[in-house]
Amino acid sequence: MWIPIVLLASMAVAAVATPMVSRIALAIGAIDRPNERKVSERANIPLWGGLAVALGFFVGLGSALLLVPGGETYRSHLEAMLVGGMLVLAVGAWDDRWTIRPLAKLAVQLFAAAVAISFGYQIDHITDPISRTVYDLPTWLSWTVTTVWIVIVTNSINLIDGLDGLCTGVSAIIAATLTVIAWQGGHLPGVVIGVALVGALLGFLPYNFPPAKIFVGDTGALFIGYTLSILALEGYQRVTVITFIVPLLALAVPLLDTGLSILRRIRRRSNPMQADRQHIHHRLLLEHEGSHRPAVLSIYFLTACFCVIAVSFTRLEGYAAIVFLVVILLLTLRILRNLGFFELGDEEAGQ
Repeated sequence: MWIPIVLLASMAVAAVATPMVSRIALAIGAIDRPNERKVSERANIPLWGGLAVALGFFVGLGSALLLVPGGETYRSHLEAMLVGGMLVLAVGAWDDRWTIRPLAKLAVQLFAAAVAISFGYQIDHITDPISRTVYDLPTWLSWTVTTVWIVIVTNSINLIDGLDGLCTGVSAIIAATLTVIAWQGGHLPGVVIGVALVGALLGFLPYNFPPAKIFVGDTGALFIGYTLSILALEGYQRVTVITFIVPLLALAVPLLDTGLSILRRIRRRSNPMQADRQHIHHRLLLEHEGSHRPAVLSIYFLTACFCVIAVSFTRLEGYAAIVFLVVILLLTLRILRNLGFFELGDEEAGQ
């Protein structure tokens, strides 16, 4: 069976590469510099951990192409995804060391999205959950919706990267879930991408779990987010329930955090791109009296709950799917309200 081999190969390469990447980052000066907006107060933690994750992922994909029956037929498909991934990886690495303006990073993300779309990673239809009728989207709308999806998911993972081990662990849980969904849909390229990504993240996690010895940085967060957005599209191509619901449920935690952050800043009449200290991880960190590990594990658990729901949702059809979705939405809103996430305008940014 090729899955354990690909998983172990990507894990091993990421684990072996991480100490080397750490030394290179320290030598180059790609290190974390704490400020009033960041949680970590430890200076000089290397930021290029995403390079180790990417290396493990690339080796995992290469192994899969050699081991998976008929793997050569997917080569161009996977290579297109790699081109886009390397673009966001490069811009993230440069930003971690020399900083890049947000609009320049966005431009690279848009180009990377265009590369993926041009090779078939598209949201090109909507499925009626009752009649199961498929409605094709016009090309311009398909490109627009897919681009927005890729950019939002990419930046959502970047925004949730606020505590030691948070981005890595949450992404591993989401990637494993999307891999299962791709497997259920019989979409082999999605399974290959997912297994390689899960392995790379697990290989890096021991170095990143609190207290972290190295951070993924923008290098890793953007690369992981981009790859997850592509992985979600891979599973989507065969899943015939409500078009966006399954990947949205799997990615619920980072997407909710992003949406609430933007809404909070708009309500304050501040720049939606301006950082603050009121993300989900900031609030949970406060509840746990500044202890990273319990806060991180709480978000792992919350992510896992949404991912179990996402997998369950793929088995539902028609009215049952709609009723189930309504119940989940109501419960989610109730939880967010109890945790105080709708108190958007009461605190000052940066507190």
